[in-house]
Amino acid sequence: MTRVFTDLDQVRAAVGEPIGPSDPLTVDQARIDAFADATGDHQWIHVDPERAAAGPFGTTIAHGYLTLSLLPLFGADLFQLKFGGARINYGANKVRFPSPVPVGSVLTATATITEVAESPAGHVLTIKYVVTAEGAAKPALVAETLVVVTL
Repeated sequence: MTRVFTDLDQVRAAVGEPIGPSDPLTVDQARIDAFADATGDHQWIHVDPERAAAGPFGTTIAHGYLTLSLLPLFGADLFQLKFGGARINYGANKVRFPSPVPVGSVLTATATITEVAESPAGHVLTIKYVVTAEGAAKPALVAETLVVVTL
């Protein structure tokens, strides 16, 4: 269920509370191939199922940056900010890929707002995302992102 924030005070009150998990998302080979085409990263471990079958993971795996690029999709499923102006990606403080995402993995995410800070442009939200693949021992992605909500 999507959590809806209608003002900044609600966001501040939610700091430290995990939101989620998101709806599941299956990472198929078509998505991996489309990401490879969009980025020019056609490394065999991502796009050559036959060669990857003999590789270290026994199958193709999603690009780490593909998993990272899914955060807006997961974020929209997890929460909505119904106040302020535009939402602008400001960057990331930390991004880690603790385990691979084999093709066919079913991913879910949680988000935790860890900080709300003021800036000349508006309010900066620090959000920690944890993306997990069903059955994996470690998360596929742990990322701390920054979003500016303009005034």
